[in-house]
Amino acid sequence: MARVKRAALSRVRKNRLYKRTSGFFLGRKRLRQAMEHLDRARRFAFRGRKEKKRHFRGLWIVRINAALAPTGLSYSRFIHGVILANIGLDRKMLADLALHEPAAFAAVVAQAAEALKA
Repeated sequence: MARVKRAALSRVRKNRLYKRTSGFFLGRKRLRQAMEHLDRARRFAFRGRKEKKRHFRGLWIVRINAALAPTGLSYSRFIHGVILANIGLDRKMLADLALHEPAAFAAVVAQAAEALKA
């Protein structure tokens, strides 16, 4: 049976590791710590992708609530009115309307308020 040499394979694996840890500080990019800190970075990145969705939803809610302040309608009542009026806009679209198209947002608020009264 032929002897298997794995130096080339391990060098490829190490180079891939070093490429991914190139921005890390001191020994974290070139020593044994590199693999541990890469695993840690990947865990943070995974968690961060989930947290980003939560943060954006919170931002949209804050923007909608700020746009509703002059109307005297609370956020929760507004969302309830949007659901009752069968308005097919999600929070992202509502926040964008509130920020860029105040007149259109005012029309949506009027529809939601009307649905709440009925």
